[in-house]
Amino acid sequence: MVEAASAAPATVVVPLTQTLCANAPATSVTVVSKQTVRPDGASAVGDVKLSVSDMPMLSCHYIQKGLFFPPPGVPIASLVSSLVCALSRALAVFPALAGRLVTLDDGRIVIRCDGVAVEFYHAVAPALSLGDFLVPNADVPTRLTKDLFPMDRTVSYDGHRRPLTSFQLTVLGDGAVFVGFVANHAVVDGTSFWHFFNTWAGLCRGTPVQPPDLRRNFFGDSTAVIRFPGGAGPAVTFDADAPLRERVLHFSAAAIRELKAKANQWKRSDKFAEANGKHVDETKAHGGYREISSFQSLCAHIWRAVTRSRRLLAADATTTFRMAVNCRHRLRPAISPLYFGNAIQSVATTATVAELASNDLRWAAARLNATVVAHEDGAIRRAAAEWEAAPRCFPLGNPDGAALTMGSSPRFPMYDGNDFGWGRAIAVRSGRANKFDGKMSAFPGQAGDGSVDVEFCLAPDTMARLLGDHEFLQYVSRAP
Repeated sequence: MVEAASAAPATVVVPLTQTLCANAPATSVTVVSKQTVRPDGASAVGDVKLSVSDMPMLSCHYIQKGLFFPPPGVPIASLVSSLVCALSRALAVFPALAGRLVTLDDGRIVIRCDGVAVEFYHAVAPALSLGDFLVPNADVPTRLTKDLFPMDRTVSYDGHRRPLTSFQLTVLGDGAVFVGFVANHAVVDGTSFWHFFNTWAGLCRGTPVQPPDLRRNFFGDSTAVIRFPGGAGPAVTFDADAPLRERVLHFSAAAIRELKAKANQWKRSDKFAEANGKHVDETKAHGGYREISSFQSLCAHIWRAVTRSRRLLAADATTTFRMAVNCRHRLRPAISPLYFGNAIQSVATTATVAELASNDLRWAAARLNATVVAHEDGAIRRAAAEWEAAPRCFPLGNPDGAALTMGSSPRFPMYDGNDFGWGRAIAVRSGRANKFDGKMSAFPGQAGDGSVDVEFCLAPDTMARLLGDHEFLQYVSRAP
């Protein structure tokens, strides 16, 4: 455990008010100052090598996530000072986030933890309020939300020349604030991202924090490299400018319990069969899967509904539901839950459009469950070996128009642990990073009661049909 320190950070404040405010629209988010923040103390870590799970993310955008808070009730100058001081101490605990990517002569890419400064922006939006961002029964106002984050759509490979993290505090006209955090996706996955966010908030409150595990024991000895001709680096693998609609839909804890009960109804039918003298081998009859989880049940509901809404898909077209699996606890031996970096692999479940239409929720949920259950130590190591034999960036996107990708997780501590001293956050929002038709992100419900918010990014016509699908909407409710 590391106790909060009181040393002042090394910062340089650049006032930007005069250059940016003069021509800014009345409803804009305007940056008024930028500070460069360095870790509180020199790092002894040295170079941290990118793993076989980090390198595929070099073509992805930086992760952009942040939190809305009610008015803090303290002067803004004090607020900024408190955030910057705690940020400096948090960067000392996570020295890799204040580094840069460096490609060595042999092609390996490392994080050089030499304490290069990160950027902290203070922005204001006096004509905007929470109500402009959190509109019930409406799409996310992406035109506004994108300005809550710096380094918009920066590709992770650019960490060779740009900071690996960036931060922005935005103060709205009603006094509410948004704290945005942007991080290189080749350096962190969602688990590490929220671990740092929790650490920053904890240091702001003056509480002890848990340092990350910087050992590279997630296939860290691999000699595989990705080579980019000309040193230009990779481009994103999807059209970032394709038209999209975004909406955050709320699934209450009761709705999710009902979906889980439906997905696991085979257990009741098997018990009925056994009671009537018919022995059922559950493991054999159901492909070896265990109880279907709440989240798998919700994902199956979404998979079926979005596929129904894509009416131009042929009945024999293959649709894919892809999700990231946390490998930390699945490896044998398991690695630390505080492992820093990407310790994820993408797993895909497929079915034809006709199969999803002709079978019920239980069938779709069972397929998702079987995929996740099967992705244990052996499957993880086989996937890593296959990547090492043909190193490549992860092909994020939806090239055939029939894929769905679920990102983030309702298990991430987005609300719990992120109290900066002003109370519980009101809502999570993300920027434009890594969004395409079929990309979804799952957030825990704000109340912490087991409810889930899902951010949907869909083609406009697909979104319109989804929002008219009563079978789907019966499980959607308004967030409290």
